Amino acid sequence: MPWKNQGGGPWGSGPKGPWGSGPQSSGPRPPDLEDLLRRGQDRLQQILPGGHFSSLGIIVVVLGALAIWGLSGFFRVQSEELGVVLRFGKHVRTVQPGLNYHLPYPIETVLLPKALRVNTISIGMIVSGETSRRGATMQDVPEESLMLTGDENIVDVDFTVLWRIKPDGVGDFLFNIQNPQGTVKAVAESAMREVIGRSDIQPILTGARTTIEGAVQELMQKTLDSYGAGVLVQQVQLQKVDPPQQVIDAFRDVQAARADLERLQNEAQTYANRVIPDAKGRAAQITQNAEGYKQQAIAEARGQSARFLDVYEEYRKAPDVTRQRIYLETMERVLGPAEKLVYDPGAGVGGGQGVIPYLPLNELSPRRSATPQQQPQVGGTR
Repeated sequence: MPWKNQGGGPWGSGPKGPWGSGPQSSGPRPPDLEDLLRRGQDRLQQILPGGHFSSLGIIVVVLGALAIWGLSGFFRVQSEELGVVLRFGKHVRTVQPGLNYHLPYPIETVLLPKALRVNTISIGMIVSGETSRRGATMQDVPEESLMLTGDENIVDVDFTVLWRIKPDGVGDFLFNIQNPQGTVKAVAESAMREVIGRSDIQPILTGARTTIEGAVQELMQKTLDSYGAGVLVQQVQLQKVDPPQQVIDAFRDVQAARADLERLQNEAQTYANRVIPDAKGRAAQITQNAEGYKQQAIAEARGQSARFLDVYEEYRKAPDVTRQRIYLETMERVLGPAEKLVYDPGAGVGGGQGVIPYLPLNELSPRRSATPQQQPQVGGTR
């Protein structure tokens, strides 16, 4: 005897089971697919002219679908982006920011990488928080920053790389490397380790920062170009170059001593620059004076020898006259500047006084030589 019948079975009426209850609903019933299709067909018949599928209606539907499909090819490229148009997966062209068009999917598709934005990668540190100096926090990453120098020292280097996509290398950037950010970071760390490994620690800590930055940038660009990455390295900035934390105090003492050494060397060089030209000037003056005295002595000797030869020639012609002239000139030259006192002893004796007059010669001589302008001269008394 069936449970479902018009009488509801032996236990009552209605569609109930043998325990007095019918089938229970376990949740919302899913929509009926046939009902949905029937409703869509009714609406389409209302839209189409004539209320049924005519040839004109089919054409209108096809044209509308084609119009919608064609308009789907418009796209906008933002200010930091470049549009890479792919035709069946192949890169065919690159478009600039603005409103552009490509053939609708699936013929052409577009990728929009941020090719005009400058990207920043930090190696040896992790910057977290806000981008401002007060809000940002720095966390060291020793695995990336500790590097071995050429003289077998260890230095802690934190640096930043600024890079962007080449305008003519967007396709290479998208299709030649799988992880651009990781690739650039790995190349930057490798290039910095190579440059640090060729350098001594002292120039690294003092004045070779610009040289290191330029060498790392050049090596990075060369490596990325060999990969065909389409990446342009704009700048490498050294943020911190210090010895390891365990020996940083000792290195600072060494740096202070080197600074004192350079200061003292500069002071000594300044003193030498001031003293040496003065000494050279005095030496040149003494040399010039000696040269002048030499020329004067030579000229006087030559003049005296020429005069002697002239006198000798005249002496040969007239010996007596020349001898007398030489005697007079010599006596004039000798007695001219000398102090002279003339005394006639016959005047006192002849006077018959019988007393020898006293003349205080020792008092007359100092009295005449007391004037400051007159130099003392050696003379005789006659």
